[in-house]
Amino acid sequence: MSIEAVKTYLEPYGMAGRVQEFDVSSATVELAAQALGVEPARIAKTISLQSDGGCILVVAAGDAKIDNSKFKAEFHRKAKMLSADEVLPLTGYPVGGVCPFANPDTAAVYCDISLKRFSTVFPACGTPNSAIELSCEELFQYSHSQKWVDVCKNWDTEGTPHADAQ
Repeated sequence: MSIEAVKTYLEPYGMAGRVQEFDVSSATVELAAQALGVEPARIAKTISLQSDGGCILVVAAGDAKIDNSKFKAEFHRKAKMLSADEVLPLTGYPVGGVCPFANPDTAAVYCDISLKRFSTVFPACGTPNSAIELSCEELFQYSHSQKWVDVCKNWDTEGTPHADAQ
């Protein structure tokens, strides 16, 4: 897959023109936040985890981490990241560019509630130097997310609104 495949996938939604490409890497939360000029928490990282015959893709806020007990309660399995060799064949994208769009049928996408505190978030678009700004509702719809889940920890749960920098 490539950024062109993501643009083609997003075209029917009228979103292809919103895909951004950078001259610098956005392969990590920190690098993506720098490239976009936003706080790292607003980066919608796609975490790829093992499942039987495919993978589970959890899209979470940049400051969130998988909570093993919450993950096990939701998915009835231990949270185990894909190995570097498994990422491309199971997600359709290279490490640093994994995104929740146009994935293989064996990849199930879930959005974590850690994203819902922001009006917009920035998931990758298939390469380690791309992103798109979407509302949480748009992200959920365009990623064909199975459902909203609560499987992360270490994000701000105090209810303090974050400034949407831009």
